[in-house]
Amino acid sequence: MEFMGYVRPDGRVGARNYVAVIPSVTCANDVAAAICRQVMGTVTYLHHQGCCQLPPDLERVTDALISLGCSPNSAAVLIVSLGCEGTDHERMVKEISATGKHVEIIHIQELGGVSKAIQAGTDIARRLVIEASGIQRQPVDVSNIVMSIKCGGSDTTSGMASNCVIGYVADKLVDLGATVIFGETTEFIGGEHLLARRAVTKEVGDKIFQIVNDMETRAKSLGCDMRKGQPTPGNIAGGLSSIEEKSLGAIMKSGSRPIQGVLEYTQQVTNQKGLWIKDTPGREPEILTGMACTGAQVMMFSTGRGAPQGFPSMPVIKICGNPNTYENMKEDMDVNAGLIITGEKTIEEVGEEAFAKLIRTLSGEMTKNEAIQYVTSIDIQCLGPVI
Repeated sequence: MEFMGYVRPDGRVGARNYVAVIPSVTCANDVAAAICRQVMGTVTYLHHQGCCQLPPDLERVTDALISLGCSPNSAAVLIVSLGCEGTDHERMVKEISATGKHVEIIHIQELGGVSKAIQAGTDIARRLVIEASGIQRQPVDVSNIVMSIKCGGSDTTSGMASNCVIGYVADKLVDLGATVIFGETTEFIGGEHLLARRAVTKEVGDKIFQIVNDMETRAKSLGCDMRKGQPTPGNIAGGLSSIEEKSLGAIMKSGSRPIQGVLEYTQQVTNQKGLWIKDTPGREPEILTGMACTGAQVMMFSTGRGAPQGFPSMPVIKICGNPNTYENMKEDMDVNAGLIITGEKTIEEVGEEAFAKLIRTLSGEMTKNEAIQYVTSIDIQCLGPVI
């Protein structure tokens, strides 16, 4: 089985062919955004980090931006640096260039300010886009797929329908030799023992318990538990009574195959195959960034109450488990898993429909959030304070 993708110099395969304009610090966001407004075929990552942070977080942000730049969905990269930030923009250039991509960098302060930087960046981005436009899609095996998965805006139908559909697709991809990444460590709580049973080794199982314990400890360090933050007020209104109940539904989207290991937040997937966990929070801007950092070409996103947002460079396919939500938000939802709730279709039937949509999306078909450009949900999870 094949899809039509862009084969990159490092052997990875992209589903999109963007030029990524990456601000190395929040102070460069407006310049990066202005460049993208001027040049079609570009995307940017408007984050809020890169300065006045502790060294581990500055390294984490640098690593995240490198991983985003290495994504196979981008053909070339323009880094927009202020010039005095805490992130290591020189390492960004070096490590992204190592993938074989064309990488350029501009420095706002050295160029003489914002207007000159926008002009210089626009000229460079235009050249990179024209260069990238000559790259053609070609047939590639489905084993090249790296799919990330998530649930958000969940209600009782998520665990009964849409998460089950994603679990079906996840199992199918793993059986075809592809890679599936899931996260939302907060939403393992109460179900972590079920995931640990599926670990390929005791060490992997112990790591699953560890990341859950670390997440709980971080919340307790502020003198409180997770209630009101998780489950969210929307989750509770949708019928989810506790984080344990939410977790039992959330982990359904991982399917049933063995868990190969646990990835750190900024870690890229290289030769890893099968089902993997990535240690992430549950909130969309941070988890979508972490999943894009893996090099995932696409995300499959389950929702019951209706979460419409996407991501700049990674198509996000919305699988809706609630038939009422689907009818109310059909311009935002890609697949109607609510038909399982009404008894009109089985999990397997909707799973095959979702898989077909996945292959079409990887081959160039837009998701609904891409078509309306609802794709700016981006931020990088950091662990320490802004100082």
